[in-house]
Amino acid sequence: MLNKKITMAYYQGNSFYNNIPPVTRNLLIINVIVWLACLLFRNLVGYLALFNYGSGFFNIYQLVTYMFTHVDFTHIFFNMFALFMFGGVLENYWGQKRYLTYYMVTGIGAGLVQLLVLYLNGIFDPVPTIGASGAIFGLLLAFGMLFPDTPLFLFFVPIPIKAKYFVIGYGLIEFFFGISNRSGDNVAHFAHLGGMLFGLILILLWRRKRKTFNFR
Repeated sequence: MLNKKITMAYYQGNSFYNNIPPVTRNLLIINVIVWLACLLFRNLVGYLALFNYGSGFFNIYQLVTYMFTHVDFTHIFFNMFALFMFGGVLENYWGQKRYLTYYMVTGIGAGLVQLLVLYLNGIFDPVPTIGASGAIFGLLLAFGMLFPDTPLFLFFVPIPIKAKYFVIGYGLIEFFFGISNRSGDNVAHFAHLGGMLFGLILILLWRRKRKTFNFR
C-alpha cells in the first residue's frame, strides 16, 4: 500500500515539470546542460572526466564532475530516464537533503571503486570514466531495498519483475561482465557495482542509527 501511495503521489498533478521533485529536477537539468556543453566544446570532456590515478591527468574534483558528464545520447537518455523513474520516488521518501547526500556519496564511491580497480590491474594509461551510472545504480539498490516488492517492467519484456529480484539480477550481471574483461567492453562495470556497494553501506549506517526507514 505504501508503494502505491508514493507512486501515485509522484505522478499526480497538472504539471509534468512540477511533479518532479526539486533535487531530481535540478540533477536532470545539470546533466543535460553539461551534455550540451560537451557537444559544443569537445575538449571539455577531458577536464570533466575521471582519469585513473597515476595517468598524470587525475584531479580530485573529477570524482564529482565525471558523474554529470555524458557524450553519447543513448548513455544520457537511459541514465536520466532511470534518475527520473527512481530518483523522484526516493527523494519524496527520504527528503531532499538525505537524497542528495545519498546520490553524491554513491556517485563518488563508484568513482573511487573504478580508480581502485584500474590501479589493482596496473592500468596507468589515461582511461577516462564518465556518466551518472554509478549513482544511478546506487538509486536502483536503494529502490530495491525500500520497495522490494514493487513490480518493474523491462524494455520489450512485458513481464513484471519485483524490484528486489531486478536489483540482485542486475548486480550479478554487472559482476559477471566486470570479471569477464571482454575485449572492446568500455563499460565501467565495477563503477556500477561501486555505486551499489556505497549505497548499501550508507543505507545500513542510516538503519543502524535507527532512522525511520521502511526496510523489509
